[in-house]
Amino acid sequence: MAKQATTRTISPAPPIPDKLYFRIGEAARLCGVEAYVLRFWETEFPQLKPNKGGTGQRLYRRRDVELALRIKQLLHHEGYTIAGARQHLAQEAKEGRRKTPQPVLPMAAPAGKSAPQQPAQINHKLQQLRQELKDLLAVLSATPQPGAVTPAVAPRTPSGSRRERNAGPMLFE
Repeated sequence: MAKQATTRTISPAPPIPDKLYFRIGEAARLCGVEAYVLRFWETEFPQLKPNKGGTGQRLYRRRDVELALRIKQLLHHEGYTIAGARQHLAQEAKEGRRKTPQPVLPMAAPAGKSAPQQPAQINHKLQQLRQELKDLLAVLSATPQPGAVTPAVAPRTPSGSRRERNAGPMLFE
């Protein structure tokens, strides 16, 4: 009986939504694995460290989801062992640090937004912002006019102990 070679077809991963955090169920669905697999990968791959919210629930960032997709590709499609995939990711990270940084290009605008701006438009907006900041600084640094309301709190001096600066009874001693 002849064996037939099985070929795995790599289905394209679904696009990752533009969100700040993903819960473990969402990340698992995007990666096409179960949640327990992601939890196991966290123990095996030091690069995969999702944040934990106040309730202890894992919150994956976009780069965590992309890393999980890369781990899945290495393990499931390229045939690496866990140790081999760990070494491969470490090597990729080391090579990535050696490369020169890529120039930052303007991002494409999200659907329904205006097109990316040209450098001249960006420079013009920066000049406007600088002028607004200078105007704000002038307002804040101007001496108060007679009859203007001034704050009743004296400014703190950096020298001396806290008691000397406050010169009054401490509320919580």
